[in-house]
Parts: sequence; structure tokens; C-alpha cells
Amino acid sequence: MQSLQGKKAILTGGVQGLGLAMVKGLCEYGVEVCIIDYSNDVEKIAKDMQNEGFTVYGVRADLSNLEKIPEVFHIAVQLLGGELDILVNNAGIHKPMPAIDLPIEDFQKIIDVNVTAIFELSRLAYHEMLKKGAGKIVNIASVLAVQGGYNASAYSASKGAVAQLTKSLSNEWAKKGINVNAIAPGYYNTALNQFILEDESRYQSLISRIPAGRFGEPNELAGALQFLCSDKSNYINGILLPVDGGFLGR
Repeated sequence: MQSLQGKKAILTGGVQGLGLAMVKGLCEYGVEVCIIDYSNDVEKIAKDMQNEGFTVYGVRADLSNLEKIPEVFHIAVQLLGGELDILVNNAGIHKPMPAIDLPIEDFQKIIDVNVTAIFELSRLAYHEMLKKGAGKIVNIASVLAVQGGYNASAYSASKGAVAQLTKSLSNEWAKKGINVNAIAPGYYNTALNQFILEDESRYQSLISRIPAGRFGEPNELAGALQFLCSDKSNYINGILLPVDGGFLGR
């Protein structure tokens, strides 16, 4: 992982859960990270990590406001000294409920944050990475990119789109030295899955289908990201890498 030392990364949705674990995972190997997050705590989190000796910046932004994305992106790049080597598109939203009850406005917002924002950020990153002739874009999808989920129509649709967008961008940009790949996390002990953790019958049903016999811990996702951002993955393009305790192989 020595190739990560001194790299500059933007990571969206990095204030808690899987996002924060991935920020820490990159920082451990010397990556400078700018977190873009909707939370009011983003600057505090960045400051806390600076106090731990890492180089981390925070930019608060609502990625559902698509028109503001270029401005936010360029602020992040400037904080990183005008360079960008890595983009991790992790930010995502979910509103679990039956499809028949989901307001169309909520469906559209989920698509905007989970897919359209990734498309726009990736295109912006492309121009920065092209200057160096190299770069790593890692999109965080989900096992629901493959499965339909339950009460997750918009979320599942968005993650399926992320998986296909990853392949399409990879087809176009691999020859430019830009690796575009995706990670499909399974079920983790995070706030996003709190509604599952509180539903004992559903929780036990899922556990019975995970060969590892448990939900994952956020730090267990970091290794896959470190690998896909390093030079060790230079010939890996367009994959959807499950990190799910074996869930999709069941």
C-alpha cells in the first residue's frame, strides 16, 4: 500500500458508519482526504482526525442540489492543493417503505443523490485525473445492486444503476489510466441498518443467509477500498466487488 502515500482523495458521505471507516482506512496509509457530507458535523470530524495526525478536510454540501456539485467539487480539490488522485463516491440515502407508499419526490431524490451525483462527480474527477494520466474512482454500491431487497425499490434501483454506471465509465476511461470500480457492501452494523437491527425476526432471517453468520463491522470494508485505490489494482477495471460475508454467494 506504499503507493497510497501522499495521494489526494475526495470521499463523499464520510462522517459516520462505512464512510468514516473508509476515510480512516485511507488516512492510515498516508492519503490526504477531503470529506464532502451533508452533516453539520463534517468539519468537526475533519478536525478530530487532524488532531490524530491525519490530513483531512471537510466540506458541507447537499448532493441532491445537483447544480452546486461543480462548485463543491472545486472547493474540495483546492483544499487538497489543486490535485486529485482518488474519488470515493460513498454518499447515499435510503427511505425504506413499500413501493406503493413511496412519494415520487422521494424516489427522485434518492436517484439524484445515489446516481446522478456520482455521474457528475465522476466526470469532474475525470478532468482532474486526466492531467496526471491516472486516477482511481471507487463507487460504493450494495448487494442490492444484484438483489431486489425489501421495501427498497428506489435504493435497489439506484445501486443497480451505480453498478452499471461503473462498468460503462470503466469502458470509456480505462485506456486513460483511470480505474473505475465499485464495492458492494453487504449488511453492516451501521446507523443505516438500525431499522433492521431492531427487527429481530428480519435480523435473524438475514443472519441465517450470511455464511459468516454476522453483520460486518465498518472497518472491515476499508481493506477493499485500500486495495482498489492502490497501484496493486491497476489492471482491475469495472468490477463490482462484494464485501458481504459471503451473502451473494449463498
